[in-house]
Amino acid sequence: MNQGRTFLIAAGGTGGHVMPALAVARELRRRGHQPFFIGSPGGIEARLVPGEGFPLEFIRIGGLQRVGWRRSLRTLAQIPPSLWRSWRILGRRRPSAAFSMGGYVAGPPTLAAWLRRIPIVLMEPNAVPGLTNRWLGRFAERALIHFESAAAGFPRGKCERTGVPVREEFFAISPKPRGECFTLLITGGSRGSRRLNQAAREAWPLFRGCGLRLRLLHQCGQEDYPALSREFASSGLEGEVTPFISDMPAAFAAADLVVCRSGAGAVAELAAAGRPSILVPYPFAAGQHQLHNAEQMVRAGAARLVRDEEMNGRRLFEETTVLAADPELLARMGAAARSLARPGAAARAADLLEELAGGSPGH
Repeated sequence: MNQGRTFLIAAGGTGGHVMPALAVARELRRRGHQPFFIGSPGGIEARLVPGEGFPLEFIRIGGLQRVGWRRSLRTLAQIPPSLWRSWRILGRRRPSAAFSMGGYVAGPPTLAAWLRRIPIVLMEPNAVPGLTNRWLGRFAERALIHFESAAAGFPRGKCERTGVPVREEFFAISPKPRGECFTLLITGGSRGSRRLNQAAREAWPLFRGCGLRLRLLHQCGQEDYPALSREFASSGLEGEVTPFISDMPAAFAAADLVVCRSGAGAVAELAAAGRPSILVPYPFAAGQHQLHNAEQMVRAGAARLVRDEEMNGRRLFEETTVLAADPELLARMGAAARSLARPGAAARAADLLEELAGGSPGH
């Protein structure tokens, strides 16, 4: 095994792309390698990657799906300079192999890696591959997937089902015995969800009068936090509204039920933690990938699905109280979620990158 190699990590935009990439980068660093990231200044990677101590190079690139024709034209104009900048970064840093999470930010650096004949490992965390990964799949040596359905988007023989890398703390979470207080975790991601925030607000008076002893833990994002926290203080409910939960594994461990979007990172964490959930797919996700993710979880018996336009306070109250009244169903849902978990995904990605680096011509 070659030690002390440099590896490109191409990931950015959302936590669903960045968090798994960080897990792989941490594993590579633990093995003595030097991973570095290429991302965008406007994505969550601009905060998270330097916070983990990894070098981060920036390109400027936007999305192409569901963004309108002006944004699409601007993105198309950004592709040549972002590809050129990626080419120059790779020439300077000389990585031995590249790991790409897909998404628009990963496109130019991954294509530049192929042009420089740097071997590529792709990861597709969603049930249906995104546009970038479908296009780049022909250039990659291996495509790592979480859902079996994603294999249809790649050339035959390239896929390996590894699951999505998540923090090891999620796998250490034990099944939660039912206590006197039912803990409901609501999270719309790091920026919060206006739909989930509004539904929670509308549900507070219903929960207060229903006889269920409820503890609410709600990550609402910074924008809605001032108003939502003031109102929650007078709601008469136990719990906490917070703009951001820094220790999400601890929040999952405390939760009897999770209400969240169904991005790749969220469903992977639910599986690793073995937690039952109510999934509300973001309706404007590219290729409806969040809906497909949620449908896979429902098919496995791990979750309930509520479409975004159907989620309101009454629906949140009804779904929660029905599940809270059936501890055996919650336990089965949690076990079904756990059955979808794939431990060791970061280690497997690192193994493949090391293998490819050992066979690369020394870029």
